[in-house]
Amino acid sequence: MEPVGGGGGASSAAERYRAEAARAFQHYLDRAAPHTAGRWAGTLLAAAVYALRVYYVQGFYVVSYGLGIYLLNLLIGFLSPMVDPELEALDQAGPALPTRGNDEFKPFIRRLPEFKFWYAITKAFCVAFVMTFFSVFDVPVFWPILLCYWIVLFVLTMKRQILHMVKYKYVPFSMGKQYGGKKGPSTSGSKD
Repeated sequence: MEPVGGGGGASSAAERYRAEAARAFQHYLDRAAPHTAGRWAGTLLAAAVYALRVYYVQGFYVVSYGLGIYLLNLLIGFLSPMVDPELEALDQAGPALPTRGNDEFKPFIRRLPEFKFWYAITKAFCVAFVMTFFSVFDVPVFWPILLCYWIVLFVLTMKRQILHMVKYKYVPFSMGKQYGGKKGPSTSGSKD
């Protein structure tokens, strides 16, 4: 005889299936991690498919605008350091980015690592693509105004981010291994 309130078998089977699917998905994510170029090529493909869908449907501009704002937010996280140097300057007890050539080298650590940046962008394009199949998200709007507003927002945000990078002397990109050799004595100093 089955206990009262049975049916736990179906939910446990569904939970087992969900856990197995999540484990398989994580396995493929882990295998994709070292293949940066391939991952980004797949994301570019997803972006192209989304752009073609929006172009042929001639709609879903609000979804595209929301996607653009989200991607801008992700880009800011990708370009920003884990610990804001502005806050570190206020709290002199903590470590700071090097400001002189003889300071200790501290590598740039992103607030949003590249893999998470890629994963969030890819997921955003996939969700936006699925949203284009539901007419409730196709809000009629004059898209050139949204595009102009997004461009202004992008320019102002990037200007602020670049000024922040210049002020605190950090570059969020590395072009290979950095060597700490000195270039020689400075010629700008006065001779006594």
